[in-house]
Amino acid sequence: MGRGRAKAKQTKVARELKYFSPDTDLTALQRELGGSSAAPADDVEFEDDPYADLASKYADYDDEPEPGRRSAG
Repeated sequence: MGRGRAKAKQTKVARELKYFSPDTDLTALQRELGGSSAAPADDVEFEDDPYADLASKYADYDDEPEPGRRSAG
């Protein structure tokens, strides 16, 4: 017992967060994020990945255990 008030308050806070939409200053956000000089992800060149050869070597292994087999943990 005694959970009614706490639950009511959580519901009230959740409702306020869901439906409250403050006025966002998009120009300030753009300044903060560095403006429009950011390159698209396709133009970014990546350094050689030292684990790329291991990824292709172990690509046949699944992350999921086989059905009926127990994990070691």
